[in-house]
Amino acid sequence: MNLKPSLQLAVLAAAMSGAGAHAEVVVIVSSKSTLAPSVEQVCQSFLGKIKNPVPITLNEKNATRDEFYSKSCNKDPAQVRSIWAKLIFTGGGTPPKEVENDKDMKKLVAADPQSIGYIDKKNLDASVKMIGAGN
Repeated sequence: MNLKPSLQLAVLAAAMSGAGAHAEVVVIVSSKSTLAPSVEQVCQSFLGKIKNPVPITLNEKNATRDEFYSKSCNKDPAQVRSIWAKLIFTGGGTPPKEVENDKDMKKLVAADPQSIGYIDKKNLDASVKMIGAGN
């Protein structure tokens, strides 16, 4: 399927919005950013395949992290750990900076127009913008 990047990200945002207790996860960039990565670029960035945009991830204790990797990259926590273990062992990359919560994520992403992150949609504010849907 060949969709425009903005439509791909809208589809990703819709896929990441789950029912029940799951967070509605959205991909964010700084409100000052001009970044517009495709869904594939978002996943590649968080899995160490490309260096830009610069990913920031939630720590493993945060359930939103699992939801993000599952919905956006089709990877479970063990697969993500395995990918990064290989990259670190072979000198192929450095894992994304980790933060504890959405507040910390927004603070770092807002401060760097080259960074990308994800948060629960309910925590969006003017310091960051959701990419792919609603823009």
